[in-house]
Amino acid sequence: MKLALWGTRGSLPSPRPGTMRYGGNTSCVEVRTADGSVIVLDAGSGIQRLPDFADLPRIDMLLSHLHMDHILGLGFFGALFQPELEVHVWGPPSTTLDLRARLTRYLSPPLFPVRLRDLPCRLFLHDAPRGTFDLPGATVTADLVCHPGPTLGYRIEADGATVAYVPDHEPALGADPFPGRPQWTSGFAIMAGADLLIHDAQYTDAEYPAHVGWGHSSLGQTLALAEATGVGCLIGFHHDPDHNDRQLDRLYTDAASGQRWSFELVPAMEGSAFTLGRQGPIAATA
Repeated sequence: MKLALWGTRGSLPSPRPGTMRYGGNTSCVEVRTADGSVIVLDAGSGIQRLPDFADLPRIDMLLSHLHMDHILGLGFFGALFQPELEVHVWGPPSTTLDLRARLTRYLSPPLFPVRLRDLPCRLFLHDAPRGTFDLPGATVTADLVCHPGPTLGYRIEADGATVAYVPDHEPALGADPFPGRPQWTSGFAIMAGADLLIHDAQYTDAEYPAHVGWGHSSLGQTLALAEATGVGCLIGFHHDPDHNDRQLDRLYTDAASGQRWSFELVPAMEGSAFTLGRQGPIAATA
């Protein structure tokens, strides 16, 4: 299984120097399995860097939630404009409207000139079930995680490897992230034992108290969560848009040197690629 990170920010960064080496696009990750199947995780602005996938019969997209930074690239996704390409979009269920009705609010005038119903691809929209379901080349498990509005974390198993994707998540809510029994923590089963965990690490520990309830984690909380869940590699994701490259360098250098972690720690960087197999995740620059 191969992954490519095309968007790593929580929202579009401020126009200030030194913010681009880690990336300026919002959440989007491409997953390719050994049989050639493609799964796209979220549709942030990074999605514009993906190919149109005209050579494939089908692709699947897993939306963690429908906040704008995770769907604002959807209308610019080339695959949606490929006639006869089968595109399956999965997203969190709602108690009021189905996924089609909610996405139509964005993909329609005046917010977007092309209506969802007018896209030339063969589009299928699904409320993702809580639990396990099969996609071409992979088995996916979805469950609700702690973030404002319906939000899913995903566990993807393929080619003998497991990836957990939890980009927006606040299991701490101002307290110890895992009081008592860690398995009661939001998203624990999705993350437990994953070869690679992509997880929200938006704030520094000093910044977090001013943002309790906003739905995001500090890097320190995410490190502790990765330790508790026994993952092989942690990718700190969803960088704060106001953290420039110099600040992120310092934050992750301090985290790596401050304690001997049982996992590999890698800050998300736009264009990074990861191959998962028996030797574990190996990072490479695209």
